[in-house]
Amino acid sequence: MAEGQVETAPARVLLVEGDPRAARMIAEMLRVIWSEGLVIAHAERLGDAAQELVINRATCVLLDLSHNGGERLAALEQVRAAAPDVPIIVLSNYVDEGIGLRALKAGAQDFLVKTELHPALLSRAVTYAIERKRTEVELAHQALHDPLTALPNRALFLDRLGVALDRSRRTNLPVAVLFLDVDKFKLINDSLGHSAGDRVLVGLADRLREMLRPMDTMARFGGDEFTFVFEGIESEQEAVMIVERISRTAGLPMRLNGGEASITVSIGLAIVTDPAVPLDHVIRDADSAMYRAKRQGGSRYELFDESSRRRAQERLELHNALDQAVNGDELRVHYQPRVSLAGETRLVGFEALVRWDHPERGLISPDQFIAAAEESGLIVPIGQYVLERALRQIAQLSATRPGVTMSVNLSARQLEDPGLVTRVDRAIRSSGADPSALCLEMTEATIHRNAELATSTLQQLKAVGVKIAIDNFGTGYSSLPSLEQLPIDTLKIHQSYVAKLSREPAAAGIVRAVVELGHALGLNVVAEGVETDMQMAQLRELRCDEAQGFLFSRPVPSDQVYALLGSR
Repeated sequence: MAEGQVETAPARVLLVEGDPRAARMIAEMLRVIWSEGLVIAHAERLGDAAQELVINRATCVLLDLSHNGGERLAALEQVRAAAPDVPIIVLSNYVDEGIGLRALKAGAQDFLVKTELHPALLSRAVTYAIERKRTEVELAHQALHDPLTALPNRALFLDRLGVALDRSRRTNLPVAVLFLDVDKFKLINDSLGHSAGDRVLVGLADRLREMLRPMDTMARFGGDEFTFVFEGIESEQEAVMIVERISRTAGLPMRLNGGEASITVSIGLAIVTDPAVPLDHVIRDADSAMYRAKRQGGSRYELFDESSRRRAQERLELHNALDQAVNGDELRVHYQPRVSLAGETRLVGFEALVRWDHPERGLISPDQFIAAAEESGLIVPIGQYVLERALRQIAQLSATRPGVTMSVNLSARQLEDPGLVTRVDRAIRSSGADPSALCLEMTEATIHRNAELATSTLQQLKAVGVKIAIDNFGTGYSSLPSLEQLPIDTLKIHQSYVAKLSREPAAAGIVRAVVELGHALGLNVVAEGVETDMQMAQLRELRCDEAQGFLFSRPVPSDQVYALLGSR
């Protein structure tokens, strides 16, 4: 019989009645109701009733509450504790609306007075009680289980995790908590459809559920995320063995759309040795370890340990401080010049670079906080801040030096933001800058994270009138066909190739190939990270169009930009 279902007939009724004559009378009425297939178990004492419910499942309990008035509801609680899914009808020798109401509030399905009983009344009461309890159990199951996989949901998982930690206090054995995420699940939904994605989740749930012991819990936490609680873990090695077994089982081939598909998962493991730790901290730790596995390419597991906890705390503190920086006017924009290498060296543009003016640590470079900004989503308001100030700066500079351009970096989150094009257009109009003076830069990895969306967004940005550059070119996976399809104007050669120009002959070959490719596509080519006269001379020889780097200037604040214009 499936979980949450009860029989209506034939029935097994447990009669808890201390008066033998009343017990015989009620039993006879029950036999009138069900002439065949009825099993009646009789218990005179409450302890015998509880033992009977543990050994044999009942369809319904008829519980006499006539004796020992103050203890009557306690008796009801004992029976409910022994069989929480079994409907209970309480019986009394006399009408007592007060105790009847309290019994119903305590979980009884009905309240009957024995002197008013007759077969039809008892039949209706038992039938309705069974149906009401069945509905109650089904609704409770639906409220606490995922409808797709039938696994416990987040609420039930947290409850069972709390129970596991309570038991851990008594056993002194650690609890292992796992956070599992399906790698590239969005790709499955996008390429094969959401129905295929649902089949993956159901298939994964079915195969991993078979690995659980009776005391273990697996839940669907949300989306393509699953969580596990394993109790009584003897050692870290045992927990790791469980994780490895889950990872292998999840990766077995799965039938999908007429063929076989293999999926991989990323797993975070947190071993709880202090049962007093808050539940949300346990989940956070396992989740943090899972995301670390994701960041390292997926298809692996990571263990959350003390060093992980320190890193997580530092990251949280950084996120909080960065949020304050965004809202507290602690961000600054510096500008690094870009020069032409054709003929006499002359300044042709700037790149806007954000800095964090920390009240205690001073000026912080972006490599120390941009990753945290990307992770927290703060990169969107930070990017907008830089864009608006850079546009105001180039609008002012254009009055002095027409034709000077301004480059601003776009992150992956910004490029995927549906409101990006509108905000860029609005910022240009508000600043009064010429759209063609703005060049938006993004890396190959940023574009290829969602190539179709990126291409569409870049085309809309081009329609606004801005220029587009691929930053750090040579470190990603751009091909000639993809470059031809992208509406770009500039390739920026990664500084690692520039640094090797004088040391490694192969580096010069790579730079030459990029320059020739860019020119063949009608693109401007810029070298980054130029620090020596020798590098500049080699880049000129290789016909690179422009360069930027410390040789020309470090990034400078706004009030020093005009001095650079005057010097070049």
